Amino acid sequence: MKLSVIGCGYLGAVHASAMAELGHEVVGIDVDAAKIEQLAAGTPPFFEPGLPEILTSAGASGRLRFSTEMAAVAESTVHFVAVGTPQMRDSHAADMRYVDAAIDALIPFLKEGDLVVGKSTVPVGTAARLAKKIADSGSGAMLAWNPEFLREGFAVKDTIEPDRLVYGVADERAASVLDEVYATALGTGTPRIITDYATAELVKVSANAFLATKISFINAMAEIAEVTGADVGQLADALGHDARIGRRFLNAGVGFGGGCLPKDIRAFTARAEELGRGESVAFLKEVDSINMRQRQRVVDLAVEALGGSVNHKRVAVLGVTFKPESDDVRDSPALDVAVQLKGLGAQVIATDPQGIENARGRHPQLDYTESVDEALAGADLVVLATEWKQFRELDPAWAATLVSGQTVIDGRNVLDAAAWRAAGWTYRGMGRP
Repeated sequence: MKLSVIGCGYLGAVHASAMAELGHEVVGIDVDAAKIEQLAAGTPPFFEPGLPEILTSAGASGRLRFSTEMAAVAESTVHFVAVGTPQMRDSHAADMRYVDAAIDALIPFLKEGDLVVGKSTVPVGTAARLAKKIADSGSGAMLAWNPEFLREGFAVKDTIEPDRLVYGVADERAASVLDEVYATALGTGTPRIITDYATAELVKVSANAFLATKISFINAMAEIAEVTGADVGQLADALGHDARIGRRFLNAGVGFGGGCLPKDIRAFTARAEELGRGESVAFLKEVDSINMRQRQRVVDLAVEALGGSVNHKRVAVLGVTFKPESDDVRDSPALDVAVQLKGLGAQVIATDPQGIENARGRHPQLDYTESVDEALAGADLVVLATEWKQFRELDPAWAATLVSGQTVIDGRNVLDAAAWRAAGWTYRGMGRP
């Protein structure tokens, strides 16, 4: 099929490349000329495992091209809208300017029978509004809402082999077109849910809200564990054996971040308040509050570990991205902790396998190094803030030969506490004795 993808950020670039890899003819559109030039050259503007390979492969096949001109979509019959919906500067609501601008720019090129497919995470009610706009244009095009469920670090797999496909449609013809687009996934048994616009929009934000709630729940239990002497890791293991609860995402730590969960739950709350049902999701404000407290808790542990002050102390922060296998530092708890420690007078040396360039762009006041050895050298305190494999597998005996003070704060509860203590370290975890 001939597809277009409007917006070539994280979601759009992955989707365009994956669709071309599956055999479709795809054109990616973005207003950022530098980004388009990078993608056309086969170089992703961000780190995502597996993306360089399919971007290169699809480009070489001739099935994938990129442009800054909306007119390039003229031959396409299915148009995916994958632009960002960031949090507004003056409220928690989602900023819909980019989605609206994309639809407005696309409408003049729509033809009878074309399908516009929303991928962006939007407030419920958006699809119905945009469907009316498309209908009023007289183009004869249809709208569907097809939310994405990508995990950074696994986005390529999640696009090619999704765990479910959700179609929000008002016309059965739209579902038939999407079946053609996703024929490969459907052929392997991927579940398909056909529903209305509002439900499709709510599936995405409610999934993120539930995930955020689960993470904040175990972090709340970590707060209780710390004052009672309980072990939140063992608590999570015991809870996880209950099939109604499950063990995944019951890992206490510095909390969640990134470009989706924090802003999505805030936007969901804002939209519920607009609908007069703010009380229904009022608990999400506490979910957000618990999450932010975890960052402060790591800072407090650092201050406590260094005798009441981090001023003029050298602190090695291992990790600046919000999660491993990503270079994303948006709303990163790890980077936030590093910045807070710097603000308290610490000499912060931060390291990360992929996120240094992005972190430096946001917070140039920190010192960065690509070398773990250099980060640890002479450190009075070590803070593990992002659970990259190379940090999880650090040899505590080797690390002890580099530092000035053998104290480690495990902000992700991923280190072997017994092994680190046996090597002479003072170990502090989140909700662990």
